[in-house]
Amino acid sequence: MQNEKFSERKKLIFGIMIYLVAIPLILIIGVVLFKDRKYAMISMAVAFLSCIPFFIGFEKGKTGARELAAISVMTALSVIGRLIFGAVPGFKPVTAIVIITAISFGSVPGFITGAASAVISNIFFGQGPWTPFQMFVWGIIGFISGLIFRNREKPNIILLIIIGILGGIGFSLIMDIWTTLSIDGTFNLLRYKVNIVSSLPFMAVYSLSNVIFLLLLTKPILNKLNRIKTKYGLFQ
Repeated sequence: MQNEKFSERKKLIFGIMIYLVAIPLILIIGVVLFKDRKYAMISMAVAFLSCIPFFIGFEKGKTGARELAAISVMTALSVIGRLIFGAVPGFKPVTAIVIITAISFGSVPGFITGAASAVISNIFFGQGPWTPFQMFVWGIIGFISGLIFRNREKPNIILLIIIGILGGIGFSLIMDIWTTLSIDGTFNLLRYKVNIVSSLPFMAVYSLSNVIFLLLLTKPILNKLNRIKTKYGLFQ
């Protein structure tokens, strides 16, 4: 039992290193060395790295086709939600669905859902050098949400609202980093502050939309996900 807990702890640390160190490093290298010209290659690298911790679970048979199917369904739901609200700038259910996925399935599925939602939905909205950054930010929101709500089948509403607001702020702040770097490949603090100020309306709308979608969708979707998880023994 202790060996199993130690193994799970090592996997968690490994996942954190990939999501908080390796993937941001890939983004920085992509911007500095390639000046965003190789964004497709960077997107593939982010997608590949994000899946490594998940597929490690195949080693002991803890993940399989059902887990992949569950992640695919939540990703599809996220993509469809973004398409439905495509005409309303900043008002999207993607972050909320990623958070809900992470609450039920865990950090790694949360990251994969967020990253996949970005790259797949951008087939319709347009791929570009911003795609890897969207993959990372939606993915990391899912990963952190999974850590925060770990082993909680019924999330605290106040905490859920706070995470929704912080998710909107975090998304905007990280995308502003890309906006700053995209100009000449260098990070200018003053330019970054200007970009933050100019994006405040978007940040407010997106944070509000996260809270609204979380309050509307968390209970019905989470109930269904938890039933499916229990019935088929998913993500144990």
